[in-house]
Amino acid sequence: MTVVESFFVDSNLLLYYVDPQNLQKQARAMECSIIFGSLEPAAARQIVEDLAHWKPVDTSIGLIQQAWHWMDSAQIPYWDALIVAAAQRSGARYLLSEDFEPGREYEGVRIENPFTHSASDFMSAPPV
Repeated sequence: MTVVESFFVDSNLLLYYVDPQNLQKQARAMECSIIFGSLEPAAARQIVEDLAHWKPVDTSIGLIQQAWHWMDSAQIPYWDALIVAAAQRSGARYLLSEDFEPGREYEGVRIENPFTHSASDFMSAPPV
């Protein structure tokens, strides 16, 4: 498994990449190698192709049903449950998000806040 396949990134990190309101969060988003911005069409297409290496998860009824499972068993809102289900479906070991309880695990997917840890902390973490 490559490093990229070990992580699932909440899309809010993409927003921090371009948002200058919080420079610390922007720097962390950049450190996580999240690339997003207002670009020419050719450059934007290249970024989408680059992000495709992160193996985005397709929405399916199975994914939605797994989100329902997390809503019921973990008592979390639908959109959070969908993120957890997508991270799980992708085979990720870590879900990088500031919107979940850090350290909590969802059947093998561990939540980490990328704004309280350096990206190098995740790179050196042994797989579980």
